[in-house]
Amino acid sequence: MTHGLEPTEEYDGSITVRLLDDDAGMEEFDCSSYERAIELVRANQHSVTAAKIIDRDDDVVFTSVEMDIDDWESAWKREKRRLSVHVEAYDCPYDSVSCFADDLCVQCQIDAVREQY
Repeated sequence: MTHGLEPTEEYDGSITVRLLDDDAGMEEFDCSSYERAIELVRANQHSVTAAKIIDRDDDVVFTSVEMDIDDWESAWKREKRRLSVHVEAYDCPYDSVSCFADDLCVQCQIDAVREQY
């Protein structure tokens, strides 16, 4: 049995920040979260030629040459929030606005219990 809440997101360190510098070359850092990757880019964006965030599928999701890290972070947070509030569509026969497929209203719960017997 777990003690406390389980994390809703886990990263295996496969988010990479790549710092490219015309003089010093390239440095790569494995990050455990997007928050850490954003911090790393923010701390180094003005001292390198380009900073990139690469996801676990090796896709470049951010590059400082084309985007501002603050704008990208805002869009990332918005998308993360949008995905976390996505709920399955459910048409309540009692027209309850607080009735969802995974959180039924009292009337639908009673109907579900009745159907079992």
